[in-house]
Amino acid sequence: MKRTLAIETPQKIGQEILIKGWVNARRDHGKITFIDLRDRSGILQVVFIGNEEVKKLRQEWVLEIEGNVKARPENMVNPDLTTGFVEVEAKKLKVLAEAKELPFDMGGETLKVELPTMLDYRGLTLRHPKVQAVFKIQEEIVNSFRQVLMGLDFTEFQAPTIVPVATEGGAEIFPIKYFDHTAYLGQSPQLYKQMMVGVFERVFAVARAYRAEPSVTTRHICEYISLDAEIGFIDSYQEIMETVERVIRGIFSGLDKNCSQELALFKAKLPKLSEKIPQIKMREVQEIIFKKIGRDNRQEPDLMPDDEKEICKWALEEKGSELVFVTHYPTKKRPFYTYPDPEDPEYTLSFDLLGRGLEWVTGGQRINDYQKLLSNIIARGNKPEDFKLYLQAFEYGMPPEGGFALGAERITMQILGLNNIREASLFPRDMERIDFRLSKPKTTSGNKKK
Repeated sequence: MKRTLAIETPQKIGQEILIKGWVNARRDHGKITFIDLRDRSGILQVVFIGNEEVKKLRQEWVLEIEGNVKARPENMVNPDLTTGFVEVEAKKLKVLAEAKELPFDMGGETLKVELPTMLDYRGLTLRHPKVQAVFKIQEEIVNSFRQVLMGLDFTEFQAPTIVPVATEGGAEIFPIKYFDHTAYLGQSPQLYKQMMVGVFERVFAVARAYRAEPSVTTRHICEYISLDAEIGFIDSYQEIMETVERVIRGIFSGLDKNCSQELALFKAKLPKLSEKIPQIKMREVQEIIFKKIGRDNRQEPDLMPDDEKEICKWALEEKGSELVFVTHYPTKKRPFYTYPDPEDPEYTLSFDLLGRGLEWVTGGQRINDYQKLLSNIIARGNKPEDFKLYLQAFEYGMPPEGGFALGAERITMQILGLNNIREASLFPRDMERIDFRLSKPKTTSGNKKK
C-alpha cells in the first residue's frame, strides 16, 4: 500500500490508508488511546481501540500504521489543524524505531527550554513545529531572493569558501592550514561576485560567510548565510537600492503567500513599508538623533546600535516605514572597493538597509577602475599580489557596477521577533559553540564531578 501523508487524509474519508511518522503526543482514555502522528506535512489524530500495546508508545517513536480514515464527530473537530475534521482508526501498528525518554516536553505549542538547552539538543528540538517554522520562513526568504533576481535576468553562481586573502581586511577572519600555506574562510563572496559581473553582467550567490566575531552577542554568529547580488552597467548607486527594494518586497510577498501559518505561530506581522522605502544620509541620521533625544554621535564614523534602533523609530513615525536606507558612510569605514561620492569623496555611494532596529542589507557602488583599485589596496596596507586574480578582471575591462548582500538569519530574526540570532541558524557557530558547547560550566569545589 502506498503511503499517505497527513495532509492528504481529508480527501480519503472512508478509505483504508498507510501512514508513517513520529509520535507527537499520546492521550489515554481507558480502552481508547489517541496518538497525534507527525509527518512532514503536518499532524494527524490516530485512534486505537482496545490495543494495550499502544500504551508503551512515547514521543518521537517512529510508527507505521494502517487504518481507515473517518470524519470526526462534530464536537471533536479541531479547527486549528488542517486535518482537524478527520482521524484514522488504526487497524495495524508497526514500530519502525523507538526513542529514549525525552529530556523535556516536545508537545506544547512553544518549546519551553532555554536557548543553550535548545542548541545542545538541536537534533531533537528542530523537530518541534514552531522551531521548524523558523526555517520554513528562512527557506522562503532564500527562495524569494532567488526568484526575484532570476526574474530580473540574474545568473546564479557558486562562490568558493576557501580564499587566499581577507576580503575586507581586519582581524575578523578565520585562518586555516591549506597544505603548506595559510588560507582563510571567506568573509563574503564579494571579490568573486565582482569578477563574475565581467562574465554574466548580473549575478547572485547564496553563500556561506565567516566572521571571527570576538564577542558573544544576540545579533552576531561566526557562520551565516549571505544572499549576495552584483549588477553591471549601472547608471547610479540608486539603481542598486531599487533592486534591493524589489527583492525585499518580493520576499515579503512570498512570505505572505506561502508562510501564513508559520507567521501565525509567532503572531508575526510583516514589516510595514511606505510606497517607497525612505533614504537618508548617515550624518543626517546622527543629526536627527541629536536633535530628537540629545545623544551626540555626530563625530562617530559609523552608526551605533542604539542609533540604528532610533532611526528606525523615526522612519516609522515620520515616513510610515519600518525599513529605511541609510546612505553615504565614511570612505575610511568602507572596504577598498567602495566608490567615493564625487561631490564629497570623504563619503561613499554606499548604503545599509535597516529594519526594526537592525542592519538587514549592506551595499553600494563599486570602483571599476583598475588603477584606483590598485592604489586603494596599497593605501590600506595590503599587497597587490594577494589580489592578483581579482585585479585581473579589472585589467581587462569592467563596467560600472555595484551590489548588495542580505543576511538571511538576521532577516528571519527580525521578521519573527526572535530574541537571539542563534534561533534563526540551524546549527549556529559562535565563540562558545560548534554544535556542542566548547567549554562546560565550571563547578564549585563542593560539587566536583567524579
